[in-house]
Amino acid sequence: MAERETRPTTVWSRPERGARGPAPERSRHQITEAAVALADAEGLAAVSMRALAQRLGTGPASLYRYVGSRDELLDLMADAVAGELDLSAAPSGDWLGDLVGLALQSKAAHARHPWLADLNDRRGEVLGPCAIDYLDHALAVLAPAPGTSRQKLETIGLLGGLATLFARRESTASGDGAPGSDDPPARAAHLAAVAAQGRHPHLLAALATAGPPPSAGPAERDALFERLLRRLLPAMLG
Repeated sequence: MAERETRPTTVWSRPERGARGPAPERSRHQITEAAVALADAEGLAAVSMRALAQRLGTGPASLYRYVGSRDELLDLMADAVAGELDLSAAPSGDWLGDLVGLALQSKAAHARHPWLADLNDRRGEVLGPCAIDYLDHALAVLAPAPGTSRQKLETIGLLGGLATLFARRESTASGDGAPGSDDPPARAAHLAAVAAQGRHPHLLAALATAGPPPSAGPAERDALFERLLRRLLPAMLG
């Protein structure tokens, strides 16, 4: 952690590789792609300079000509996922709809790369070029929205946190296929049994009027995510 706190530059502020030494065999982009593929296949803990070198068929020392440390590699990986978001559409003027669309894209990216949530928990606030592009685009979307610049930045931060949270929950729900804790009918039956004991009258009243639990398919999860955002985001900027 001390290295991250005192490091004066980021990986993007330096040339892609040193001027001296043999001709480059690969690019940072290729190294980052291989690291993302390794994390997708085996999880974030499997990503080390040694394991990545083996995957690329080279020695670990050769990778340090392109990336100074594992922390820098993780920064590159996070920014590569940020680069998967499509920012090509100009803001439509419907800031809420456009922001929800960005959030759905972000949630989908986290679902494709479940290790990203663990990475976000461990990294500092190092923003690469793709993440900065995303931040600028989101601010452009929010240009017609009410609220101060600080409120808009906080809203964008909340958006990312909710996308991570929902993607992590969906990943857990579909991870092992085991029934129980992530099965809505099972949860509803458990709550109904507890409420029927008579010691939780407010829960019993809520269950009586809420109706059966909704389906938990991908479309329903996206719809729930969108409903939540459409309630929360205007309040953040009010």
